[in-house]
Amino acid sequence: MRDDVDSVDARLAARLAELRAERGWSLEELAERTGLSRSTLSRTERAETSPTASLLNRLCAVYGRTMSRLLSEVEAEPALLVRAAEQPVWEDRSAGFVRRSVSPPHAGLRGELVEGRLAAGADIAYDRPPVPRLEQHVWVLEGALEITAQDVAHRLATGDCLRMRVWGPTRFRCAGPSAVRYALAVVLP
Repeated sequence: MRDDVDSVDARLAARLAELRAERGWSLEELAERTGLSRSTLSRTERAETSPTASLLNRLCAVYGRTMSRLLSEVEAEPALLVRAAEQPVWEDRSAGFVRRSVSPPHAGLRGELVEGRLAAGADIAYDRPPVPRLEQHVWVLEGALEITAQDVAHRLATGDCLRMRVWGPTRFRCAGPSAVRYALAVVLP
């Protein structure tokens, strides 16, 4: 699986460089728009480092994409049926986060389904939504998850589901002693 992840990182780096070039932005301009350092962006676009979930979220925000859509752009043509073994997996090892695109996003559809896994103690903060007014449904499959949105913390246990519109910063934190696994339904506005 490591070669597959490395290959996805390389294709993702190339796509991020393409998106910046399509807009005619310099690394300096992208750095100003995202609040990320120029060197971090450069290393990410050259696939010298694997991007974190937080970094990808900032890039998605300036490019007007969900993370799933961005990741789908580096995959082959989306299929109607995606077998579990073929579902793209992206990993932010430093944050203890694994993201599986269960249903591939498609330009003509507004919804997608994602499986998220956070290791014990993992805590990911997103400073903005990738797309304003994004609708999310988070269903905890195993473990405990704390989600903070609009300065309100919601603690979810196995089987609980939270529906929210994302307007500003959010935080996903593994709230239990062991890993948490959840389903995330994402619906574009």
